[in-house]
Amino acid sequence: MLARLSIRDIVLIERLDIEFARGLAVLTGETGAGKSILLDAFALALGGRGDAGLVRHGAEQGQVTATFDVPAGHPAAAILRDNNLEDTGEMILRRVQLADGRSRAFVNDQAVSIQTLKAIGAALVEIHGQHDERALVDAATHRRLLDAFAGLDREASALETLWSARRAAQAALDTHRADMERAAREADYLRHASDELRQLAPQDGEETELAERRTAMMQGEKIAGDLRDAQEAVSGNPSPIAALAGAVRRLERRAANAPALIEPAVKAIDAAINALEEADQHLNAALAAADFDPAELERIEERLFALRAAARKYATPVDGLAALAAKYADDVALIDAGADRLVDLETAAREADARYYAAAARLSAARAKAAEKLNKAVNTELAPLKLERAKFMTQVDADPDAAGPQGIDRVEFWVQTNPGTRPGPMMKVASGGELSRFLLALKVVLSDRGSAPTLVFDEIDTGVGGAVADAIGARLARLAGKVQVMAVTHAPQVAARADQHLLISKAARDKGRRVATRVNALADDHRREEIARMLAGAEITAEARAAADRLIKAAG
Repeated sequence: MLARLSIRDIVLIERLDIEFARGLAVLTGETGAGKSILLDAFALALGGRGDAGLVRHGAEQGQVTATFDVPAGHPAAAILRDNNLEDTGEMILRRVQLADGRSRAFVNDQAVSIQTLKAIGAALVEIHGQHDERALVDAATHRRLLDAFAGLDREASALETLWSARRAAQAALDTHRADMERAAREADYLRHASDELRQLAPQDGEETELAERRTAMMQGEKIAGDLRDAQEAVSGNPSPIAALAGAVRRLERRAANAPALIEPAVKAIDAAINALEEADQHLNAALAAADFDPAELERIEERLFALRAAARKYATPVDGLAALAAKYADDVALIDAGADRLVDLETAAREADARYYAAAARLSAARAKAAEKLNKAVNTELAPLKLERAKFMTQVDADPDAAGPQGIDRVEFWVQTNPGTRPGPMMKVASGGELSRFLLALKVVLSDRGSAPTLVFDEIDTGVGGAVADAIGARLARLAGKVQVMAVTHAPQVAARADQHLLISKAARDKGRRVATRVNALADDHRREEIARMLAGAEITAEARAAADRLIKAAG
């Protein structure tokens, strides 16, 4: 419910703070006092259209803040969550209108778009008036209201789930069918490509690995040639080691004759032989480590050539060949086994379709039955509202070809204002005064189902009086037992039933050079005086005060 409304610098309002309570709050005052300004300001806080003309003359900006106490689980809380806004249980909607035409919106002091503010405002407040575009006249909402009246919200939600499942099953079928058609058109090419790539058997990362191996082997080939040349020099034919060994043997046979001459030379040659043999061992080890295999290098070259040729042919990187091979294999498998899968998907789609339409038919039948009850309940409320010759009708038109998430029904509220006239949509057929009373009757019936927690009625009693005004007041009071109701009224019969009476008036400022709108909450004596004014006009008589007392007593 609306707990507090604060307005700053909007048209004639300089500074205004109003506390609201549960029940029925009426706003009264003479014509031109500012009642419409107050509602326009409230609508601005709810996401209504901004206008630079709303800013009070001389001010840079105007501001309206509406504070709501919202019960846990209210739909407005879901809108907060969807927009990553903090939910504290209290919702503060604030709108700043700048004099240059720009506008800013805030919820719980967090900046939001005007669309988000409007969505939250619509969940919290409904404003109804004779010509108000925010009234309950949008046919798109009628189906939701009928479901709420009949308690069919769970069935409607389940049907929406079935609709999603039906669409998913159909999408899977359509995708598979399109894949099969594409694969069939390319069948010969796919089979050839799949066989070729299967035989090639490319692996992820294979090109990089082979290129690195090839580089290493080519470097090893150059080194191996030098190592073999060195080995040939050390231990080739003729080998210097064999010649040196023969020379040492000959010298050793002469050593006994001249040891001083021969022994140093023999030792030096022995050392040379040992060094050469050690060098030969190192060269053998180096050749083994180089591991150059010309046949292996040739195999690597051929593999790289084959991979790169395939990559050019199929216009994909070498590293993408393995994935392409898998895709082509899947496409061929789809051709070979797709018919069985298609049958399964067609069966699943038919079953999902049947479940949806069966549930939609049940829901449609329940709606048709509930429409009769809603019609009876609303029509019962019409006679006291001087619409005794009128008739309210809920049109439920089932069309399986127009199926959607909410079912196969188009629901619209129709009225017939007089016997013999053509019935039609409520908004088109009813006049302004009739429309407001039809809406009141409908809201009384729907008060605890499908209604926003705060309802505002803007002069719905215009043009009526006496018993009809009293009937309107009685229904507003009944409605206020379920939801918070605010009513702008000129009818004393309505004002007499208020739980809270707010008087809108204008006061002079700056020695009469300008005026400002103000709002006063009336206590009992002042309330009687205001109702007497509404009864008598400019001159309040004793008879008017007595009549006001009778109205208040009868209402109480």
